Amino acid sequence: MNLAFIPSPSTGVVHLGPIPLRGYAFCIIIGVFVAVWYGNKRWVARGGSAGTVADIAVWAVPFGLVGGRLYHVITDYELYFSSGRDWVDAFKIWQGGLGIWGAVALGAVGAWIGCRRRGIPLPAWADTLAPGLAFAQAIGRWGNWFNQELYGKPTDLPWALKISAGPDRVAGTYHPTFLYESLWCVGVGLLVIWAGRRFQLGHGRAFALYVASYCVGRAWIEHMRVDYAHRILGLRLNDWTALVMFLLAVTYLVVSAKLRPGREEIVEPAAVEADREARAEDETEATGTTEDTDAKDAKAKAKAEDADGHAGTEADGADPDVPAGEGKSGGPAAADVPDEAPATAEPVGVKAEAQAEKG
Repeated sequence: MNLAFIPSPSTGVVHLGPIPLRGYAFCIIIGVFVAVWYGNKRWVARGGSAGTVADIAVWAVPFGLVGGRLYHVITDYELYFSSGRDWVDAFKIWQGGLGIWGAVALGAVGAWIGCRRRGIPLPAWADTLAPGLAFAQAIGRWGNWFNQELYGKPTDLPWALKISAGPDRVAGTYHPTFLYESLWCVGVGLLVIWAGRRFQLGHGRAFALYVASYCVGRAWIEHMRVDYAHRILGLRLNDWTALVMFLLAVTYLVVSAKLRPGREEIVEPAAVEADREARAEDETEATGTTEDTDAKDAKAKAKAEDADGHAGTEADGADPDVPAGEGKSGGPAAADVPDEAPATAEPVGVKAEAQAEKG
C-alpha cells in the first residue's frame, strides 16, 4: 500500500454561482496569458513595440485551439465517432483533449497571418515567443491533473499520482506524467532563454530549439503513458510525430545557422512610420514657433524705432525742415514783426505855418 502520493482533485469544476469554472480551461487560459506576457517582454527588450505580441496572438491563439482540438479528434476519432459515442462531444473542448502538434501547426498559420498584417517576419516573432510557449505548456498540463487523465504506469513511488475510479479508469497510484511533462517544459523554456542569449539565436532557431528539446521529453514520457493510442510498428503515434518534428527542427537549426547566422534586427514598419510622422509633427511645430518668434521680434523692433523718432522731434521743439528765423509759411518769424506800425511824425515847419494861419 502506497502511503505517500499526490492526490487528485475530487472534481475538475468549481461553480461560481451559476458560472462553472473548469480547471482544464483555467489552466489553458493562464498559460496563454503567461506566454503573451513574457513574449511581450522579450519583444520589447529586442527593440519591438509593446502590444505587438498580443496583436498577433489574437490570430494565433484561436487557430492554435482549433488545430489542437482537430489533431486530438482525428487521432482519437474512436472516442467520438465509434458505436455508442456522441459526435457532439468532439466540440466539448473543456472536457480535455488538445494535441500540441496540431496547436503549434495551425497556430503558426494564425501567427503568419498576424505577422503579415503587421509587416513582421514570422521567425523573429516565433523566437520571441518560444520560451513563453514552453512555460504555457507547463501550466496547461495541470489541466490533465484536474481531469485525472494522461497518467502513466502504476507505481508506488512517493510522488505517485492517486487516481480515483471512473468510467474509463481504474483506481490506483500511477506515474504523474502530467507533472513530468510540466517540469520538462519549464526546463525547455529555461534552455531556450539561455541558449538564445549565449548563441544569439535568431531567424527561427530559438523556436526550432524549443521544438527539438520538447520532442525529446515527449518521446520519453509517451513510453510511460497507459492511455489508448494508435500504434505504428510498436510505437505510439505521438512517438512518431515527435521523431519527425525533432528531425525537422534539428535540420532547420543546422541549415539556418549556415545560411543566416546571427540574430536579425526587429523592425516594425508600422512603428517606424508612426515615429516618422511624430518627428515630422515636431519639426513643423518647431518651425512655426521660430517663425512666430521672428515676427514678434520684427514688430517690437519697428515699434522701438517709431518711438525713438517721435521722441527726437519733440525734443527739438520745431520742424527740422524750417530754417531758424522763419515761420512755417516761409516768412519772418512772429517775434520779428511788431503788432502795429508807429505813426509818421509831421515836419515842425508845417505845423508852425498852420498855427500862424489860425491866428
